[in-house]
Amino acid sequence: MKRLALLAVVLAAVAAGVRPSGAAAVVGDPAPAFTLTDTNGQTRSLADLKGKTVVLEWWNCDCPFVGKHYGSGNMQKLQKEWTAQGVVWLTISSSAPGKQGYVDAAKANAWTKEKGAAQTAVLLDHDGKVGRAYGAKTTPHMFVIDPAGKVVYAGGIDDKPSTDQADIATAKNYVSAALAEVTAGKRVTTAISQPYGCSVKY
Repeated sequence: MKRLALLAVVLAAVAAGVRPSGAAAVVGDPAPAFTLTDTNGQTRSLADLKGKTVVLEWWNCDCPFVGKHYGSGNMQKLQKEWTAQGVVWLTISSSAPGKQGYVDAAKANAWTKEKGAAQTAVLLDHDGKVGRAYGAKTTPHMFVIDPAGKVVYAGGIDDKPSTDQADIATAKNYVSAALAEVTAGKRVTTAISQPYGCSVKY
């Protein structure tokens, strides 16, 4: 009975647009504020990006699902296409020291240079605070934040939850679709999807 009562409270809060304490980022709500240092030592704050469309991409260089999108050039293509249109693309590493995918700044920069990545910056979230604030579960886990600072998309990069690069050609890319709609001033049609990939290694 206690569990049912608690569930009812949470559901009521969600219905009212209230984020329960410690819950993930909610589509339609203001994006959780954060400040992180990038791999070049620059401080990056979400508050400084108001008025811009922002993509958050959770990343683990050792994850085969991440490897699918970078090995094929798919992620780099998206980064180049949308940053050229003024979108700020932030790649975030929340792998803890000693866990799969943990990188220091030098390793992250070397990896992104080797892959030809074109994000705005790679941010280091080694204590996992930002990842947990957003409820980032997988790599990649993608979020789109509109110029007003609200989360307008959260979920997978596309609808093909596999490590097979061949699937990219027939996949519906949710992130690209969301960005196109935000840029056009439209409501995001698919605002939530199931994220897929390796678990974030907090």
